[in-house]
Amino acid sequence: MILFVGLGNPGTQYALNRHNVGFMVVDVLADHFSFSAFKRRGEAVIAEGEIASRKVTLLKPMNFMNRSGISVSEFAHFFKIPLEDIIVAHDDLDLVPGKVKIKQGGGAGGHNGLRSLDAHLGQDYWRLRIGIGHPGHRDAVHSYVLKNFSSEEEDWLVPLLQALAREASLLVQKDMPGFLNNLALRLREA
Repeated sequence: MILFVGLGNPGTQYALNRHNVGFMVVDVLADHFSFSAFKRRGEAVIAEGEIASRKVTLLKPMNFMNRSGISVSEFAHFFKIPLEDIIVAHDDLDLVPGKVKIKQGGGAGGHNGLRSLDAHLGQDYWRLRIGIGHPGHRDAVHSYVLKNFSSEEEDWLVPLLQALAREASLLVQKDMPGFLNNLALRLREA
């Protein structure tokens, strides 16, 4: 089983925040691949389905970002999911808006959700980093990530989310170079 986690904050007031782009990725995957409806499981909501003939569970932690590692680790440990079968989609301030990178392991880079995951799981899970840009000054980061994407940002966000869903089969097959290459091609065509 592949565990695909989207990081974000629960609640409708946060739904369109930059910090919730991980939730947005999971929602698009659930819709694109006709997953089951999300249901509560501990401190998370999950949806189940298949991508590229692999069983995949989509998970959104229902505790706040800085405690997201709790719900993810409970689920992963219960089902004995190895770290190399966990993919975590999250926002990344250090990448330009719309840029996507993926890597296995690494540090938290100041991201509280990743810091929580690292503390509860370890570091060797896959990180699907989605660039949201930086506000320019460290003191502005908190309010920046908790603001909604602007209408101008939606011009790149919507095609990106759709392209991510179309190329997700390569992600679950762990063809990361192929995934990034095809994603870039799709976004150039958009």
